[in-house]
Amino acid sequence: MKLVDEAEIDVIAGNGGDGCIGFRREKFIPLGGPDGGDGGNGGNVWIQADENISTLVDFRHQRSFKAQRGENGMGQQRYGKGGDDLVISVPVGTAIVNVGTDEVIGDLVSHGDRLLVAKGGKGGLGNMHFKSSVTRSPRRSTPGDEGEARTLKMELKLLADVGLLGFPNAGKSTFIRAVSAATPKVADYPFTTLYPNLGVVSVEAHRSFVIADIPGLIQGAADGAGLGAMFLRHLQRTRLLLHLVDMAPMEGGVDISPAEQVRAIEHELEKHDPELLQKPRWLVLNKADLMFEDEASTRAAEVIAELGWTQPWYVTSAVSREGTWPIMKDVMAFFDRLKEDEQEARDALG
Repeated sequence: MKLVDEAEIDVIAGNGGDGCIGFRREKFIPLGGPDGGDGGNGGNVWIQADENISTLVDFRHQRSFKAQRGENGMGQQRYGKGGDDLVISVPVGTAIVNVGTDEVIGDLVSHGDRLLVAKGGKGGLGNMHFKSSVTRSPRRSTPGDEGEARTLKMELKLLADVGLLGFPNAGKSTFIRAVSAATPKVADYPFTTLYPNLGVVSVEAHRSFVIADIPGLIQGAADGAGLGAMFLRHLQRTRLLLHLVDMAPMEGGVDISPAEQVRAIEHELEKHDPELLQKPRWLVLNKADLMFEDEASTRAAEVIAELGWTQPWYVTSAVSREGTWPIMKDVMAFFDRLKEDEQEARDALG
């Protein structure tokens, strides 16, 4: 199924029930007095993360969600029943944005996380509340409050440990096939990846991580050009980026040098979110199989020197899987070190 990663919906909480104007009328009790009960509160609208849901596609068909209204109050001091809450299930990794204020009001990153997005109206007061020494028979009640209503935009951000990025046809889909069980479409033309693909890399028993193949970026992606713009958000949750570069662009493919490709992608990352450039990013010089070994080594050295690259870098051939597994082992070791550092920080805090 195609991943649908953005949807807009309207949520309306339930209105509160109206308070009741009632009087106690029983035989032999001529001065019964007011006994109108309060209205029930309206139901709230919640959004909850569910690991059994993988896309937002259902919200393309249903866009309006309304919680139940509270019942009106009744005589004999009977309160109206509160409206049932409405719970909307979304995939884990969904961010909720208030369209009216453009404010991110919540981020559901774990199964069961729940966010109150619209509060139900409070029930109105019955006339029994307005009795006083001056007003013995009040004919006054209050209506229930209206429930909150707002338009929300939901953005699904993939929960992946590693993100693959690069120009179209850099070999990202071939790479994820080589290191995981994911089977994205592979072809010798650009933009074969039309939506993100996730793969689990199992290094050994109980040691694994999730890798995401993001559609190829081009110059101007942060401003809406190409297919990658709408998926840049998926890189924000990753802890490590693998930047794939085609060392030997095919005729009709990318017509700029490997170093220029790297700088162009860096520019798009910075325009979308400067913090993306602060993430650890390793360079993977791919398609070495299209060159002689000495030529590939020389080309790699030239690229690294031109960029002044200081982070880890690798030369690989994803199609033959040459050099891919050492990268995965280094990635696993990187995450092991992160866990150790996080544990040490927790221990230091006591």
